[in-house]
Amino acid sequence: MRHSLFHIRLVPGKSIQAQIRERLVADIVDGRLVAGTAMPSSRRLAEALGVSRNTVVLVYEHLVDDGFLTSRQRSGYFVAEGIQDDRAPGPSQAPSQAPSQPHDGPDWERRFRVRPTRQSNVEKPSAWQDYEFPFVYGQVDLDLFPIGAWRECTRQALGRKEMAWWMSDNFAEDDEALVEQIRERLLPRRGIFVKSDEILVTLGAQNALYLIASLLVTPDATVGFEEPGYADARNIFGLCTQHVVPLAVDAGGLPVDERLSACQYLYTTPSHQLPTAVTLPMARREALLQAAGRHRFLIIEDDYESETNFAERPMPALKSLDEADRVLYVGSLSKVLFPGLRLGFLVGPPEFIAEARSLRRLMLRHPPTHMQRTAALFIALGHYDSLIRRLHKNYRQRWQVMHQALERHLPETLIPATFGGSCFWLTGPARLDADELAGRALAQGIIIEPGRVFFAAPEPPANHFRLGFSSIPEDRIEPGIVGLAELMRDQLRSAA
Repeated sequence: MRHSLFHIRLVPGKSIQAQIRERLVADIVDGRLVAGTAMPSSRRLAEALGVSRNTVVLVYEHLVDDGFLTSRQRSGYFVAEGIQDDRAPGPSQAPSQAPSQPHDGPDWERRFRVRPTRQSNVEKPSAWQDYEFPFVYGQVDLDLFPIGAWRECTRQALGRKEMAWWMSDNFAEDDEALVEQIRERLLPRRGIFVKSDEILVTLGAQNALYLIASLLVTPDATVGFEEPGYADARNIFGLCTQHVVPLAVDAGGLPVDERLSACQYLYTTPSHQLPTAVTLPMARREALLQAAGRHRFLIIEDDYESETNFAERPMPALKSLDEADRVLYVGSLSKVLFPGLRLGFLVGPPEFIAEARSLRRLMLRHPPTHMQRTAALFIALGHYDSLIRRLHKNYRQRWQVMHQALERHLPETLIPATFGGSCFWLTGPARLDADELAGRALAQGIIIEPGRVFFAAPEPPANHFRLGFSSIPEDRIEPGIVGLAELMRDQLRSAA
């Protein structure tokens, strides 16, 4: 028995049994504990790790059940035979061969058709939860999410009756229960009434946009795009065509003018323009649909934050006003539930959805069916609507707290008068460098999102940034704004 086994580093917040098992399995599978090795007694290992003997006994017994260990009466536990028989030999055991020359490898620079790594995307620290003032966008506050209700829905989805469906390979089909909940409970909130064959479940809005671009956008097609706009969506369309045309937005969102006449497709975020958070007025919505009919272009409506609109009268979706099937509608469950869920949906004419379904099958068949069924139960049992009400209440309070803090400490950022969503888009003085400010702020535990990435222009303005409030406790908002204001003043003085 190797002495290193006695030095398993146990960490808080994770089951002790799971940690011991994980380490033992790794040592057995990787060959550090060879077949026939005697394991230390449960008492000895428990003493070495500072845990109860029963904990070690349970781990040993479970490993016996799973074939990793064998138990010999009055002799103890031993590593089972044959654990590594199905493993290919490692490099040291592989047949000898002449070393390849450096020039023998593929020329990847020449082979790549597209280079997504060269695109600019929104980034945030991977451990953003560890920062004191995380003004990050699109993340959740664990205190607001009904984890108990989600756990119960997961438990129900694991029942034998439900498992019979989601454990099968359903090829290109979606969970009918989730499709019905989307059709009957979610879309009517936006004034959209469609049939089941007009809905496709996707791996979030990103997957839906990729399907649309792959099916429709040709290299010579022109895609109109809001400026500033959603960088990831712009990058998706940019993989298909070089003609992604920025259309500057104003205080009312996307203007409807002759610039649209050259477009075959238009991507827009009318509920809460991304990133400025303004809402497209009703008159512009109607004018936009008329322009689409007149100029024969299709509208891709990304309704990404419609559920977190806590304004008194939310605007109807473009899709709900569309009478000519010129709007493809993209929705997301991830923004309300949690981003790691990766569930969204696409709404369009049956013939388009059929092609999107077939393409999705080639990519990934279908989103995980267990997660689909869990989400369907969560909506059907009323937990989704309850969460929406809770978010509206808390987001409204946080919006007001942040608005007041910005008015007191950063009035020069020209706060837009919006009431909805989960972020503020701010514009500092022209000489402000938001990227530099973000670096200084991060060192002080404050996370902000510079706005340069949202612009397609070769030399985008550097004085914009975004502050999200969905994942920061209310009592930390003003202290974070105070600290950010001090850093901004320091930077502006040094730049003067």
